[in-house]
Amino acid sequence: MESLWKPSVAWWQLGVRAAVVYVAVLLMLRLAGKRQVGQMGTAQFVALLLVSNAVQNSLNGGDNSLAGGLVLAAILMVLSYVFSVLTYASKDWESFIEGRPTLLMHRGKLLPANLRKELLTLREFKVLMRKQGLHNLNEVEEAVLESDGFISVVRKAEHPEVEESHARDA
Repeated sequence: MESLWKPSVAWWQLGVRAAVVYVAVLLMLRLAGKRQVGQMGTAQFVALLLVSNAVQNSLNGGDNSLAGGLVLAAILMVLSYVFSVLTYASKDWESFIEGRPTLLMHRGKLLPANLRKELLTLREFKVLMRKQGLHNLNEVEEAVLESDGFISVVRKAEHPEVEESHARDA
């Protein structure tokens, strides 16, 4: 029964392991791009599941005690809170951790270079627009891939003043 509560790894080692793995996985997900988190396909979802399993031993160092698991969980929650505070308090940290939004359509025109940058095909983009009830790209004034991986859309019909200014510009 003692092995249930007594970690085989020092608590401070669990803390160091948790911090290193947390930051490493956070950076890997950040480098993988916004879509990997918000608009996961099957392959990305499987990869995320496997990453969690792959880093398990790195976190616990072979410790299977209840206390060790609780210490790790608490440390991961604290790290999550710390990074939330950092991103709230600092635009630089927010940009580094969360990334920046990417404009995909502007004034009704598709921006192919930005789609490529985000590894988003036209077919995938159209699927995402249909999920938002837009069946024709001509209905879209602006589309932004947000830093959380979701796409925000402004419809042309929502901004009649935009359509009027376009008409005057033409």
